[in-house]
Amino acid sequence: MKYSIIFIFALALLSSCYYDKAQEIYPASVACDTTDVKYSTHVVPILNQNCALGGCHNTASKAAGVAYDTHAETLITVNNNKLMNTIKHVSGFSQMPKGGSKLSDCDINKIQIWINKGALNN
Repeated sequence: MKYSIIFIFALALLSSCYYDKAQEIYPASVACDTTDVKYSTHVVPILNQNCALGGCHNTASKAAGVAYDTHAETLITVNNNKLMNTIKHVSGFSQMPKGGSKLSDCDINKIQIWINKGALNN
């Protein structure tokens, strides 16, 4: 009986306290790499995944007259400020992607940086 009580007490002590590494409990967020944003490597994949491949904004369907299949088509919404206003969910603009979540801040920043650099076809 005496050993049972000691065993239970020792087991309770050992199982109630433990130390975890902070990086395992609170993993660092993935950094947003915006060092060299380019149309072909950064903007196109974002637009394809969220706008064109869903069948909404491609040349075939051209929902609301908007397509993102080519650089020239993309520039139309860049130049009239619709692209950034819709993905930022600015009041007075249709929120895109329609029925989906707002793009990540990282993706929005990449598109904004590309625009700020002149929206080049690079």
